[in-house]
Amino acid sequence: MHSRQLLAATVIGLSLGATAVCAGPPAPAAPAAPPKPEATPPKPEATPVSRPDEKHLKNVRQLTFGGENAEAYFDHTGTELTFQTKRGDAKCDAIFRMSADGKNQRQVSVGNGRTTCAYIMPDGKNLYASTHGAGPGCLDEPDRSQGYVWKIYREFDLWLADTDGKNAKVLFSSPGYDAEATVCHKDGRILFTSSKSGDLELYVMDKDGKGLAQLTSTPGYDGGAFFSEDCSKIIWRASRPAGAELEDYQKLLKQDLVRPSKLEIFVADIDAKNVVSNVKQVTKNGKANFAPYLHPDNKRLLYVSNQADPKGRDFDIFLINVDGSGNERVTSNPTFDGFPMFSPDGKRLIFASNRANAKDGDTNLFMADWAD
Repeated sequence: MHSRQLLAATVIGLSLGATAVCAGPPAPAAPAAPPKPEATPPKPEATPVSRPDEKHLKNVRQLTFGGENAEAYFDHTGTELTFQTKRGDAKCDAIFRMSADGKNQRQVSVGNGRTTCAYIMPDGKNLYASTHGAGPGCLDEPDRSQGYVWKIYREFDLWLADTDGKNAKVLFSSPGYDAEATVCHKDGRILFTSSKSGDLELYVMDKDGKGLAQLTSTPGYDGGAFFSEDCSKIIWRASRPAGAELEDYQKLLKQDLVRPSKLEIFVADIDAKNVVSNVKQVTKNGKANFAPYLHPDNKRLLYVSNQADPKGRDFDIFLINVDGSGNERVTSNPTFDGFPMFSPDGKRLIFASNRANAKDGDTNLFMADWAD
């Protein structure tokens, strides 16, 4: 997922972004060039932790305080979270873990290179994407002379480490971009995005890195995918460019770039043999939609979109039925809200937000009790 890019976009007034919205690295709507910040951006006191009109979110509590924190995901027990953060003097994202109450925050990535999209395996090990195998630096930022684009770093590989972050080893690597990995809580199958075929496609493999299978093949960016809690479905964001937009997509991809301004949400069934069927497009609004996550009932899902802002700068969380009906805005905070994930029992929601910032540019993690 591209959390760092999404968060950077938020800071300059766009709103959307993490390094690989794995919900991954990456996906926001953006004009050809980043706009200037609003003359009078919302002040921290104008964006409180809780808002009375956010009826689905009860007992909202803040888990991180300062820096850029995003893409927090529950383990299969619902008691621990993994997330990516850039805090203190860090030059790029690191992977952290913490208890679901925000306590015991500690780094579990190696500390070198750029990291993104972490998940906790059923056995407690850490899965994340990192570039440290290619060198210790954070790598160059994308060239924005071609508009708002994301960098698809070929240096990203998938790494697996012990619960405490030690003994990190490459689990999957290709000559292309390999990132945005998420996990089936039942059997540990890993769902991720790779450019190994020459396009950005979804792949799945066993928890040991074997049994690789390609799941998508339509031209366009397929990424930020998740299993449903029972692992009977997958959900993801995708672009389906045609004509001049397809030519632009393919030209940029050859430069390891992607333009994330138009992404829709898709859902499909998947069986134990990784056969995908019944593919359905859920959203059809032509906006930047990303970070989808299914409710454990498999009837509803959350996603993030800039559809409510005519300027395309403010991203909020939305709730929608899997058949595309009943679209409902969940958050109303005038700054960024994104990366939602239900706890395994569907009773809590973890999300990232720019609300209640003590400092402009901060993005923090919040936990809420979910109310239907």
